[in-house]
Amino acid sequence: MDDRLYALLTEQMKHATDLLSAQIQSLEAKVVYQTDLFHQRLTLLEEGMRDHEMRLRAATEGVTQFKLFSGLASGSSGLMSLVALIKAFLGG
Repeated sequence: MDDRLYALLTEQMKHATDLLSAQIQSLEAKVVYQTDLFHQRLTLLEEGMRDHEMRLRAATEGVTQFKLFSGLASGSSGLMSLVALIKAFLGG
C-alpha cells in the first residue's frame, strides 16, 4: 500500500469517528432533554397531588363543620321544644 491509500483510510476513520462522536453528543442531549421533561412532569404531578389533597381536606373539614352545626341546631331545637313543653305544662 502506498501513502495515499493510508492517508485516505486515515481520513475516512477520522470522519467516521467524528460522525460517531456527533451522534453520541446528539443522544446525550436527547437524554438530558428527556430527563428535564420527566422532572417537569413529575413536579407538575406532585403539585397536582398536593392540590387535590388540600381540596379533599377542605371538603372534609366543611362536612365536619356542617355535621357539628347540624347537630347543634337539632339539639337546640330539642331544647327549645322541651322548654316550650315545660312552660305549657306549668301553665305559662
